[in-house]
Amino acid sequence: MKLENGFLDFDPVHLHPTGRGTLDGRRFAVKDVYDIAGTVTGIGHPLYRETHSPADHTSPLVETLLAAGAELVGKTHTDELTYSLAGQNVHYGTPPNPAVPDGIPGGSSSGSASVVAAGLVDFALGSDTGGSVRVPASYCGVYGLRPTHGRMDDRHTAHLAKSFDTLGWFAGDAATMAAVGQVLMTPDTGPAPVELRLLREGLDMADETVVDQLRDLTADGFAGLRLDEDATVGPLDAFFQAFRPAQAFEAWQYFGEWITAHQPQFGPGIRERFAAAAAITPEQAAEARAACDALRRRVRQLVGEGNVLCLPTTPTSAIPLDASDEQVDEVRFRTLCMTAVAGTAGLPQLSLPLLRDARGPVGLSLIGPPGSDRALLDLAVKWEQAR
Repeated sequence: MKLENGFLDFDPVHLHPTGRGTLDGRRFAVKDVYDIAGTVTGIGHPLYRETHSPADHTSPLVETLLAAGAELVGKTHTDELTYSLAGQNVHYGTPPNPAVPDGIPGGSSSGSASVVAAGLVDFALGSDTGGSVRVPASYCGVYGLRPTHGRMDDRHTAHLAKSFDTLGWFAGDAATMAAVGQVLMTPDTGPAPVELRLLREGLDMADETVVDQLRDLTADGFAGLRLDEDATVGPLDAFFQAFRPAQAFEAWQYFGEWITAHQPQFGPGIRERFAAAAAITPEQAAEARAACDALRRRVRQLVGEGNVLCLPTTPTSAIPLDASDEQVDEVRFRTLCMTAVAGTAGLPQLSLPLLRDARGPVGLSLIGPPGSDRALLDLAVKWEQAR
């Protein structure tokens, strides 16, 4: 089933601005992981919605945006308990991908990316653990930011794996992305990035057409960044193998008690992932966490204080809605290998809609040093203005 749009039409939410500011006149939506006082946070599953009470508080991020003049016009769909990158929800349906009508929107922030790409809102909030902002931004041809881990106030939001969870947003243009960032984030600390380095292993994971475009776009640097030699972090499957069990263990710690008590029905893929998560031992989780920490140090040393890593956000554009299980698994593996670099290292990653293949858009990603989120957004504004 394909939805008319990415909004939760059965749970309408509308909050008027509480103040005046730089976001006056802008409309936004939020993924159904953000608490809105008086409404239930359903996290993409009808049984979760049925078994939980309305929230007592509203997310501080939402309150900050309302105070800056923005208007909240609705909640958006997400994958079941946010544990997917596809955007297809067996219970509620699949939000449309306006950029690739026969393609998946990407998940788990599927509805937020969809309503931005359709022009229904100026920006929308999402969340990103393993790629849930970056992937739908790439597939739907919009901007999307995964902030530095721990930089955003995540009170009164649902989690999947707190060691990796971040709260980010989408917009159709760089200026809006930056305006939201100025409201939600204090100024960056530390030196601004000055050099761009293409991440060799990330290029190797992506399709050749996409890589050729990226190299052409960055041949003379990017928005004032000097192009340096390619960077290398080692095989990306090592990131995937470390990230996957560490994330899964935390996901079971968060949702396991509820799943055991209520025995919810999950769709394909999500059902298997939670079953696997339940079987991970604390010893296996500790080993995975240690591997993540080692990879985190490697990547952070590589970016240092002045480097920005560049790679395609996803290996391809949005795969078809009716893609085979084999195609889905193959693209998911490559995608998670690529997104796990910033996810494991806790670094900010901005996806810009600058590449495309024969089917549709593909994001170009910038990964910066910790706390360089607003500098990345400024680079996107400079690039957009220059164009």
